[in-house]
Amino acid sequence: MASADPSRGFMKDVKRIIIKVGTAVVSRQDGRLALGRVGALCEQVKELNSLGYEVIMVTSGAVGVGRQRLRYRKLVNSSFADLQKPQVELDGKACASVGQSGLMALYDMLFTQLDVSSSQLLVTDSDFENSKFRERLSETVESLLDLKVVPIFNENDAISTRKAPYEDSSGIFWDNDSLAGLLALELKADLLILLSDVDGLYSGPPSEPSSKIIHTYIKEKHHYEITFGDKSRVGRGGMTAKVKAAVLASNSGTPVVITSGFENQSILKVLQGAKIGTLFHKNASLWEPSKDVSAREMAVAARDCSRRLQNLSSEERKKILLDVADALEANEDLIRSENEADVAAAQDAGYEKPLVARLTIKSGKIASLAKSIRTLANMEDPINQILKKTEVADDLVLEKTSCPLGVLLIVFESRPDALVQIASLAIRSGNGLLLKGGKEAIRSNTILHKVITGAIPCNVGEKLIGLVTTRDEIADLLKLDDVIDLVIPRGSNKLVSQIKASTKIPVLGHADGICHVYIDKSADMDMAKRIVMDAKIDYPAACNAMETLLVHKDLMRTPGLDDILVALKTEGVNIYGGPIAHEALGFPKASSFHHEYSSMACTIEFVDDVQSAIDHIHRYGSAHTDCIVTTDGKVAETFLHQVDSAAVFHNASTRFSDGARFGLGAEVGISTGRIHARGPVGVEGLLTTRWILRGRGQVVNGDKDVVYTHKSLPLQ
Repeated sequence: MASADPSRGFMKDVKRIIIKVGTAVVSRQDGRLALGRVGALCEQVKELNSLGYEVIMVTSGAVGVGRQRLRYRKLVNSSFADLQKPQVELDGKACASVGQSGLMALYDMLFTQLDVSSSQLLVTDSDFENSKFRERLSETVESLLDLKVVPIFNENDAISTRKAPYEDSSGIFWDNDSLAGLLALELKADLLILLSDVDGLYSGPPSEPSSKIIHTYIKEKHHYEITFGDKSRVGRGGMTAKVKAAVLASNSGTPVVITSGFENQSILKVLQGAKIGTLFHKNASLWEPSKDVSAREMAVAARDCSRRLQNLSSEERKKILLDVADALEANEDLIRSENEADVAAAQDAGYEKPLVARLTIKSGKIASLAKSIRTLANMEDPINQILKKTEVADDLVLEKTSCPLGVLLIVFESRPDALVQIASLAIRSGNGLLLKGGKEAIRSNTILHKVITGAIPCNVGEKLIGLVTTRDEIADLLKLDDVIDLVIPRGSNKLVSQIKASTKIPVLGHADGICHVYIDKSADMDMAKRIVMDAKIDYPAACNAMETLLVHKDLMRTPGLDDILVALKTEGVNIYGGPIAHEALGFPKASSFHHEYSSMACTIEFVDDVQSAIDHIHRYGSAHTDCIVTTDGKVAETFLHQVDSAAVFHNASTRFSDGARFGLGAEVGISTGRIHARGPVGVEGLLTTRWILRGRGQVVNGDKDVVYTHKSLPLQ
């Protein structure tokens, strides 16, 4: 089920729904009926019917369908000479008359297949001038709904008093959008859904990159901000007509949602309270300030502060980091106290031990974080470094320089120390930062954020680093691809996957940390024991902890391997076996090789040789960190160069895969992707490039007077 939005909680009380289907939804680009979309729509109506909802439909499309059919018939019956003459546009009323029967035949056939009965009701605007008609209409619809029949309305364009179906907007209603709005009031509907060919109402034409979807329409805020594009390619009024109808219906008490008829299960998602489409509600103005505004304001503030940070000198930025380190140490007791409260609450709530372990700020952790920050502060300033210098032509010099990405959104689970690392890296790299930690660490994150932002000078602004406190704000922030430049999720596979599927903003990170240690037949087994034990038990919840132990088959039942397995068991590690290890050694069978335990557990399996180990890693690994233990240099080089992971080690624990241990000062996370940054991501991973060209009045002018030299120049 789609996650519900709090502002749409009223959906649970909805019983009677009117669904208006636009022409662009029921027809294809060539004018023919879109059978797949109409079929999917009917399936949703069938499900709603079976769930007890009362569904009324208003459909467009008759004129378009009729026009396509009549054009074809005219073509078949035309001579070659007829086709040479200027073609007269077909009469709209004739098109409506022909198309209506075909459109209703399709609905009847589809609903019959779904064991649903439907009925056709054709109306004109003049009908509603008669109070007796309106009374009889209500009685008829009530009777149909009691019988579980789906009434399908359409304006009877064939006999309408209008000159043509696409002209004259006078009358009680003037198109099927306004008809749907009128019926919502006449028939006392609880909800009106207007299906369109776009996701909802945008601030401008949807095709423009700067246009943003408006999830809740507030007249006082949006009426003068919206710029409408062209009307529907086939319908009568497009989005302008839908908004007008939605405003009238919602002001009269019927909530309206404009959403896409192209999206799978869109009607059902609306009724589940999902935040899709645009909601019109008479109480919407009371819901201010909206989260869209606060999320954007937070992101824009971070961007503005980051630009002020970039304008500081290198020494001034360095001093901010040193002040942050001092502030952390000065407030260690307060930080530890708040963290202990989070840990106690997590334990009382029954959280699993690995999560509690990640949540805990252990003794000495604050001092370690402060040391890392000072190391970072004393590193070479990463901003405005000249990376490449080229003489393009005489007195025309091009410089490739480093610069910040802009604004980062980091979503992380459990680990409050991640907040400190990420914040320090953002300051060093000149980036604005928005942080969302797990709810289980709310007190720890709040105090750490307060301590760190308190050390940021006023000429930069504490809004350089924003702390997001609710999950709803994340959904809004993920839409701000015009302000936020990079999202880095740090957490479970589910978290990373959800974020990647929810945003257009580039996402950097890894979904799993399935790290392998392969013990080759030539390995020093004492060394192998040290590496395996460290990789598994030093910090089992870390993403760089060993999850799978691969062993050369020749080492099966040898004293060296037996010693390692006994040591793991003695430390409390639960060992699971792959098919071979399960059969040979009797370990419980592992449910999957592609599994991250994040706890005192691991899988063991035997392989034929180094190539088999590499193949296993490529098939089941997560491209995070993998290690070989061997004294055979040739085998080691094969492993190091063929394993396609972000970090590959020889005779060293996977736990070394860490930004601080790599000398990066700290890390925002570990990336297993291939674009921009890979492995532990430190300052360099938060930078991009800017091209600076220095000339003396040169112009291109068709390259007539330019002699290109493209000569590399010294950086200094």
